[in-house]
Amino acid sequence: MHVIARTAAPVAVAGLLLTGCGGGTPPATTPGGPLLGAPSSASAPFGGTGTATDAVSSDVAAGIAAPAGVVAPLAATPTAAVDGHTITTRGVGRATGTPDTVTVVIGVSTQAASATAALDANNAKANALLALLRRNGVADKDLRTSQLSVNPTYNDKGATITGYQVDNTVQATLHELGRAGALLDAAVGTVGNAVRIQQISFSIGDDSALRAQARARAVGQAKAQATQLAQAAGVRLGSIRSLTELADGGAPITYDMRSAAGASTAAAVPVQAGQQDITVTVDLVYDIG
Repeated sequence: MHVIARTAAPVAVAGLLLTGCGGGTPPATTPGGPLLGAPSSASAPFGGTGTATDAVSSDVAAGIAAPAGVVAPLAATPTAAVDGHTITTRGVGRATGTPDTVTVVIGVSTQAASATAALDANNAKANALLALLRRNGVADKDLRTSQLSVNPTYNDKGATITGYQVDNTVQATLHELGRAGALLDAAVGTVGNAVRIQQISFSIGDDSALRAQARARAVGQAKAQATQLAQAAGVRLGSIRSLTELADGGAPITYDMRSAAGASTAAAVPVQAGQQDITVTVDLVYDIG
């Protein structure tokens, strides 16, 4: 068995400052390079081609103590990473306002033995309805034909065509809620039994101020929840990673008015707008440390 003896002679390690017992001034170093006067690779111990640093590093990695007088290279200090460590909360904010806009969907339905006769009758009644709406202050930009259909009608057995039915649906937007009831009455009186008041919905024309309030409340709620969760978990909130507003799932307040078809005009149709909620939902993501 061959045994190789190690020398205990001091070795200059690249990039490290060694001090001797003489108290003299240590040799100068170059940035990132070896000490001036340090042994070159040709003077590596045991006839190897590596440097002294390589030898000491390999010994340290193998669990062997460094020779006397040699300062071992310092191990890299790990850095704590917080990427991927987050707290996510959801906040919902609401603000309530009074609707100032009403949208009415009014249908005109006519039947006749022929498609032409049914269409002519429908055109006459639909034009009368549009004229009535315009006289009551509904602008052309607030009038829209949402459906027009011509379909055959059949006998009880469904085998023979008995005539044709034409349906024309008009959507009207009113900006004066106080006139909505009287306008519906007038529509029934003008179109008669052919009228179909299908739907009425209320909305807020400009909801930007209410939406801003709801948005601020949603963010405040999400931040409060994140603070509570961080305190309960014993962690520290970092910066906000993302803030997302979810798509508005709200819809105008809608009432089905099909039962009003053919209603008498003796009494005014009661129209109550009530209150409407503007809802904003946000997702907030915090980094945590």
